[in-house]
Amino acid sequence: MELINTTLISQIKAVIFASQERAIRAVDHERTMMYWHIGKYIFEEEQQGKDRAEYGKYLLKYLSQQLEPEFGSGYGIRQLERCRKFYRQFPIASALRTQLNWTQYKLLISIEDSDKREFYIAESIKNHWTSRQMERQINSLLYERLLMSNDKESVLAVARGEKQVSEVKEIVKDPMFLEFLGLKRESSYYEKDLEQAIITHLQDFLLEMGNGFSFVARQKRILLEDDEFFVDLVFYNRLLQCFVIIEIKTHKLTHQDVGQLQMYVNYYDRIEKLPHENPTIGILLCTDKNDTVVKFSLPENEKQIVASKYELVLPTEKQLVEAISKM
Repeated sequence: MELINTTLISQIKAVIFASQERAIRAVDHERTMMYWHIGKYIFEEEQQGKDRAEYGKYLLKYLSQQLEPEFGSGYGIRQLERCRKFYRQFPIASALRTQLNWTQYKLLISIEDSDKREFYIAESIKNHWTSRQMERQINSLLYERLLMSNDKESVLAVARGEKQVSEVKEIVKDPMFLEFLGLKRESSYYEKDLEQAIITHLQDFLLEMGNGFSFVARQKRILLEDDEFFVDLVFYNRLLQCFVIIEIKTHKLTHQDVGQLQMYVNYYDRIEKLPHENPTIGILLCTDKNDTVVKFSLPENEKQIVASKYELVLPTEKQLVEAISKM
């Protein structure tokens, strides 16, 4: 038995897992198509009603009464209404994306804004989001946060892959929401605690950071003659083709913080960066910030250093909308 090549076992397991995954996707796609066709029939029947609003309510109630006893609670009024809405928002069956599952489509049909819906479809497919990841991005108003520093056409073009990211403002969000770290806003914690939590939840942090980021180093040592310095976090962004340095501050940022990060950015530009790579970007992640302090701590037209406020608790949608509208 010990002579059996372990590679054989790995190969067979890989085949089993791949087959199981394809089977799950196939079943989910059939379920999605089933709900689409149900929605189509409901919508077409509804259009024949004289008083469409009243007839529509009657129709859903009647269908639910007929279907639930035989097929179960999954065919209640709410689900049938969801099927009808699904067809109305995606009226062409061939346009349905097989990369998306029914759970994701359920999230998408709750979005009334067609541009916003298109953004989440494109980003989900491009980044292979799970249902949980899509839900988190929708709940954290990713689309609206990107619109704060970009125009709608640019945001959609980047999501569709029609436009390459060229500026840091197109990917860095402000504020950033780090509720997945499990730290309490009112609790006392140190910068090293926040840094360790980010490393522990690195996949979630990369999702919040955005497209193209990969982790490079933590507490990167820089030796300048006899003085040692340690950069909190170093990432690389393949879309911008540059290093991205993140300094973590658990206080309102100061001009000294900006100066420190500027030194790290200068070091990477002069020592680490290769000739074909773009200038290094520095991000100050802080509990609070003063944009005027950042502005006057840096040379005019400086685009390599940005400050982003972070929140440890994901606000309600109402709070998010109110906060964004004030910015």
